[in-house]
Amino acid sequence: MKYSKATNYALHTMLYLIAVAADRAVGVQQLAEKQGVSPTYLSKILTKLVKAGLIESASGANGGYRVKGRKEDISFLDVIHAIEGTTSLFECCESENPHCLINHVMVAAEEDMERHLKNAKLADLAKQAGLSL
Repeated sequence: MKYSKATNYALHTMLYLIAVAADRAVGVQQLAEKQGVSPTYLSKILTKLVKAGLIESASGANGGYRVKGRKEDISFLDVIHAIEGTTSLFECCESENPHCLINHVMVAAEEDMERHLKNAKLADLAKQAGLSL
């Protein structure tokens, strides 16, 4: 299984906004330069994060993006769902069969992974890495 590069950029952007810029708005240009990605591409990712309610945007001279709500509550899964959506990673060819053992194993594995990602908070990672909060 592989997540998109957009998810990678979204997670790094969120970690930066939570750890370094929690109390101020950061412009897309600065966020893009930090990761070596085009501002246009990152803007599309930021739009998805805004729609998911994880960040907010402010226009004007001091505008940019900042975390919306409690930064301590934002999980890896929140960011992944904002970018990738919530559809299952596995599609069983016998999904209509309630006795499909392969589907049971795959669904259980996916549920375990989602539980782990939901419990993994970006603010905790920032603290662990010694980033200022």
